[in-house]
Amino acid sequence: MTRAERKKAELRREIIDASFDCFAERGYHATGIADIAATLGIGHGTFYRYFENKRDIVDHVIDDLIAKILTALASENAPNQANSLEDYRAQVARIAEALSRILFADPRIPRVLLFETASIDSDLTGKMFGLLDQSTAVISAYLTHGVDRGYLRAGLDVENTARAVNGMMLSSAIESARPNSTVDCAALDRAIRALMFDGIRSDN
Repeated sequence: MTRAERKKAELRREIIDASFDCFAERGYHATGIADIAATLGIGHGTFYRYFENKRDIVDHVIDDLIAKILTALASENAPNQANSLEDYRAQVARIAEALSRILFADPRIPRVLLFETASIDSDLTGKMFGLLDQSTAVISAYLTHGVDRGYLRAGLDVENTARAVNGMMLSSAIESARPNSTVDCAALDRAIRALMFDGIRSDN
């Protein structure tokens, strides 16, 4: 990459980041191209050299957030990396920590993903449902691998269990998006993992 190409890529990245800030603080509909340009100290013409319009930039903002979430499930956290229940517990803890860094460190992220996108148009709403479907498919892959390896229960309803885990994660994300939330997200994460692995039955 040449120096000019690198600077162009950096500015494009800055425009995406600034757009996210504006959408998160003001809302998509209340944000104008002028707001995004002013945040960076650039002219309208510079913005339009990189993106067609506000609707174009929000697609890139959402795609960027989705990519960060899916990246948390890569490498050592891939579905086929666990070979025992202990491995799987450790893997789930790593994934939970990675997702927490993305979703809980900045409550604006789940707010934009879960609330702003649904108010824009049906295409973006469909993209969010697509993310939900992707998440269900990925969780199903983890569960199927565990059943095949014998460390998860044979006959497990993999698809609906994946949907149930998705539901708990979604509830956690919604809590993190709540303004001035007093919920301890780390404790909530631990409770979700305890429910996944240990259930709620008494030890007696």
